[in-house]
Amino acid sequence: MDRLAAMAVFVRVMETGSFSETARQLQIGQPAVSKTVAQLEDRLGVRLLLRSTRGLAPTEAGESFYHRAKRSIEEADEADLAARGAGASLSGRLRVGAAPTFAGLHVIPHLQTFLDAHPELELEVVLDDRQIDLVEEGIDIALRMGELANSRLTARRIARAPRLVVGTPAYFARAGEPRIPGELIAHQCIVQTSGPARDAWMFRKESSEISVRVTGRLRVSAAEGVRSAVLAGLGLAVASEWMFSRELASGRVKAVLTDWTVAPIDLWAVFPAGRVVSAKARAFAAFVEAQMAAPGKDSHSRQE
Repeated sequence: MDRLAAMAVFVRVMETGSFSETARQLQIGQPAVSKTVAQLEDRLGVRLLLRSTRGLAPTEAGESFYHRAKRSIEEADEADLAARGAGASLSGRLRVGAAPTFAGLHVIPHLQTFLDAHPELELEVVLDDRQIDLVEEGIDIALRMGELANSRLTARRIARAPRLVVGTPAYFARAGEPRIPGELIAHQCIVQTSGPARDAWMFRKESSEISVRVTGRLRVSAAEGVRSAVLAGLGLAVASEWMFSRELASGRVKAVLTDWTVAPIDLWAVFPAGRVVSAKARAFAAFVEAQMAAPGKDSHSRQE
């Protein structure tokens, strides 16, 4: 088995965590998988995997080798695709990172279209509100919203949406509607502790700008909590139009203070720094960008 093929076997072992599952997926014998890893370790002169009754665990050298081996395989695949032309089908595995709420509303429901277009491609979607380390977690492309904390990331903006002050008709019937931003201090405001607005909401209208320090009895750490709290009628929130697009259209949720603007939010396709962006990752970014700009989306959701 040549060096690149051996690296591909090791990468698959790392991703499955099992010699037997790797053998099944590659349609080779399990002894061949074990022998390939052992030959790699002999050639490199280091232990890559620790074997125990509980399974396999990479050594520090194994973890480092995995990331570099995966990158080498991706670059070899890129060379094949370039030689065969743009019509070549994408294949292999693509790991995508995304926030659970956004992915559940706007990405996962449309994935069948992407999978149908690339029948030899496997997707693994890692849902996490945190901005995880893409290289460490083996993520090929992440979808992130708001300002990017790390300016060294390779990123491309693929969509933009307004942020709105939203609540349910039931809440407004009980508490009234704010007419100006300053009246928010008399309302129950749901604060996302990890979000861009937090408890200081900034509004603009023509040349006027005002920051309101909001209060409320409920603070949550993730977007899904904000969404659930608003839909339960617990108060008002500043949220992207993406988070409540269906409810705003149906009237289940209403936007207020619409003659004032809150800074919009951007959606970014983020790629691991220091490596060639794979054709698979580029294709997925283009797919999400097209979905967010599709007819039926608000015009503000499109890239500006």
